[in-house]
Amino acid sequence: MSREAPSFPIVGAYFPAWMVCSLFGIATAIGLRTAFIFTDLDRLLSLRLFTYVSLGVLAALALWVGVFGP
Repeated sequence: MSREAPSFPIVGAYFPAWMVCSLFGIATAIGLRTAFIFTDLDRLLSLRLFTYVSLGVLAALALWVGVFGP
């Protein structure tokens, strides 16, 4: 059984799915950081870098499973 890597065309070029998911995770982490700063929740976090990286990874993995998963 031959399975190819999931990729799709964006503006004429084929991009691998992991790249799109990682960009989505980065955008989600930036958006959540902005929302947390706006709502003043950012000052309550003790490990900010770990929290935002984890939220970005979770968003990327959720997109991967939701779009390309079983």
